[in-house]
Amino acid sequence: MTTPPDDRSFRREMATAYRSGWHFVDLVTAIPHEGDSLMVTLFGEPVVVVRDEDEDVRAYRCLRKPRGAPRPVRCAVRYGMIFVNLDQRDHEQMVELDAPETISATPRSA
Repeated sequence: MTTPPDDRSFRREMATAYRSGWHFVDLVTAIPHEGDSLMVTLFGEPVVVVRDEDEDVRAYRCLRKPRGAPRPVRCAVRYGMIFVNLDQRDHEQMVELDAPETISATPRSA
């Protein structure tokens, strides 16, 4: 008989195996107008997806502690669907190089 994994190993597995990929959030028609937003929870982290003044779709990680502004996460719109990637390793390096907040990359699942 096998024992279920403890909470710590489950969180570690989720962080390494699943967070680094692109994940479907919703259809782009869920936020059709400027200023519309959508709140989702991915792997226990709240994420806000918004449509800004330029009609671009952007995603932000909501901070649990008051430390300042929300941090952007990678966001892509493909085939009318919104995808986000919570893996910050590559994104933090790109932000340091003054890259745009919305990365136009093709999700693996698309």
